[in-house]
Amino acid sequence: MRANPAGNITLFVLSPVEKKDHASLAEKLMALEQFEAEQVGYCCEPESDVDGHMEMSGGEFCGNATRAYGMLVAQQKKMTGKESLKIRVSGCDHPVKVDVDMEAQTARSEMPLPRFVRRELVEGKEGVLVHLGGIAHFVVENVEPSLAFFEQAETMFRGLNDLDAYGVMFLDGKTHRLTPLVKVPAANSLFWEGSCGSGSLATVIARTEGMADGEYAEDIIQPAGTVRVTTMRKNGRVAAAYIGGGVELDAPVEVEV
Repeated sequence: MRANPAGNITLFVLSPVEKKDHASLAEKLMALEQFEAEQVGYCCEPESDVDGHMEMSGGEFCGNATRAYGMLVAQQKKMTGKESLKIRVSGCDHPVKVDVDMEAQTARSEMPLPRFVRRELVEGKEGVLVHLGGIAHFVVENVEPSLAFFEQAETMFRGLNDLDAYGVMFLDGKTHRLTPLVKVPAANSLFWEGSCGSGSLATVIARTEGMADGEYAEDIIQPAGTVRVTTMRKNGRVAAAYIGGGVELDAPVEVEV
């Protein structure tokens, strides 16, 4: 099934697939041009304590895929109106809450809190590195988006432990538009993403670092969609974080690879 959470095109594999085959199958699926997919998630048999279980092909956590999967589960359960679900997803050590509005076709996912936030220099450009657990992003303003700059930043990412994915978030300081470039090594994927949920969160965390306690909400506009980020700061730290926005789900199809 093809899902479109704010332009971050995700394919969900509904049939059972062994975990050892996740990465290789994802490569083949993303090579199918008709889907224009950026990532692949696998629907797994859920445990009794959750409403659904989904694993990304590289074992990473993805906020956009999580909220899209929450809507898929709600659709499968024939839910209507506003509902809350608990979803187990890769790259997160606890079930994630997803709030869906089936009438508005929107979904909001709980997000992991930063392990650390610190300033770094890459090629003489200062930015903010936000480590969210299995994924980390370097948020940099007024740098022309390029693969060359990303490759320079990779040295910094490779010095971090337990990363399933990482990205550079190129932020235009005037328009506040974000251009995400994200790599998932295990899935052998590197994409200029239509939108990036965790990257959107990292951007808001970077922009509000050092600000007063309270709630901060911002729409992060990206090449193919907009992600709504909400963070709550308490005692100088991020105490809660969510991303939300529209989700489109296509009808399931069968493909041979």
